[in-house]
Amino acid sequence: MLSQNNAPPPDNPHAGGVIPKVVPPLARPSSHARDLPWRTAFTWLRAGWRDLWTHPLPSLIYGLGVFLVSVAVVWFLFHLNFDYALFPALAGFMVVGPLIAGGLYEKSRRLEAGEPVGLGPMLFVRLRSGGAGVFMGVMLLGLFLLWMRAAVLIYALFFGMVAFPGTEEIVPMLLLTPTGWALLLVASAVGALFAAFSFAISVFAFPMLLTERTDALSALGISMAMVWNNLGVMIAWGAIVVVLFVLCLLTAGLGLILVFPLLGHATWHCYRAIRSDDAAAHEDDRMFIRPA
Repeated sequence: MLSQNNAPPPDNPHAGGVIPKVVPPLARPSSHARDLPWRTAFTWLRAGWRDLWTHPLPSLIYGLGVFLVSVAVVWFLFHLNFDYALFPALAGFMVVGPLIAGGLYEKSRRLEAGEPVGLGPMLFVRLRSGGAGVFMGVMLLGLFLLWMRAAVLIYALFFGMVAFPGTEEIVPMLLLTPTGWALLLVASAVGALFAAFSFAISVFAFPMLLTERTDALSALGISMAMVWNNLGVMIAWGAIVVVLFVLCLLTAGLGLILVFPLLGHATWHCYRAIRSDDAAAHEDDRMFIRPA
């Protein structure tokens, strides 16, 4: 029998062999969740259309520039006998698209703030985050190159280590042979994963660098959190982007002159609808840089 001096203290939770219950922490609502219906995506599209036709010339020139650069890239691919990279490059355009649209975000921001709008500020955007935009561009470019390499490997897995037959022969090979069907299925699945990941990390990252003092890694991570916590409406928005991009391809890229500015302006309104001012000022969201 234990003496009174050897008895466990009364405030010991393990006295008598009793283990206290472990109560899990209560789930906290995410600061990024907005509970927006999927139809809100069309509201953003209408707002982007309104911004496009408010002082339309800079936006249309911007879209024309994107179209001309795209044509130049395609010409160089054929001229340098890199035509095998054409289809992956077209698909990979959606990876770097949010970065290219920086000037369109700036125009929408200026319209919202009542500041003057012009082509100069759209071409020479001053980010509040400074050089973080360069770092983010390098990361997205790396993701684009990774997708290009994955596409080449997928082709080699199905057709072997043989030379690319050319665009005239590759289309019948893809559409009229079982091997081509299998390649399209696998490449579409892998490409969809790349597209979904790049969309999630980049769709809000550049607008965040434009308006907030933060670092690139934080912007990419917060962008993914914003997409994940508003998944329904963001899936709808992503579907709209894909459909409009396919329409651009069907017009040999000419649709980019109108569609690219439209999507850029609409993405700004998407960002403003989900990224509240309170969340933007919250220090815990940042990994490295604190707001000034």
